[in-house]
Amino acid sequence: MNNPAERDAPPDAGSVEYAGFWRRVLAVLIDSILLLCVVMPLLGSIYGWGYFLDESISLIPSGTEFLITYGLPALATIVFWKTRQATPGKMLLSMKIVDAGTGGPMSTGQSIGRYFAYFVSTFVFMLGYVWVAFDPRKQAWHDKLAGTVVVVRR
Repeated sequence: MNNPAERDAPPDAGSVEYAGFWRRVLAVLIDSILLLCVVMPLLGSIYGWGYFLDESISLIPSGTEFLITYGLPALATIVFWKTRQATPGKMLLSMKIVDAGTGGPMSTGQSIGRYFAYFVSTFVFMLGYVWVAFDPRKQAWHDKLAGTVVVVRR
C-alpha cells in the first residue's frame, strides 16, 4: 500500500466506482439548466425582462443581483451536498460526493471548502475540471482540496 492513491482510498475501495469526466460534465449541465430556471425568473420578476437585453448593465452586480446570481446557487449547492450528498444532476446520474478518506458523507466544512475550491478549478483555463479525465480517482482540483471523491451510487 505504498501507492498514495491506494493509501488515501476509502476502506471499501474495491467496490467503489469513481464517476468519470463526461458523466460529471452532464451532471453540471443539468444543474446549470435547473439553476437558470430559478435565477432567470427571479431576476426577470425583480428587474423586468428587459434586464437580459440591456447592454448598459454594470459589470458589478447590485446586492440583490449578487445574492440571486451567486448566493442562491452557492447555498442551494451546499445544502444539496449536505442533505443528499449530490446536486440534482448528480442524483439523476446516480452519483454522490463522499469523503475521500472514509467513504462517508463529507462534513459541512468540506462542503463549503469544496464549493469555494471551484474557483481554483476554474482559474487556470478550467484545468482543475479537466483533471478528472486523467486522475486515477477521477478527482478534480476542488475534490483534492476538499478531500472528496465523486462515486457512482450502487
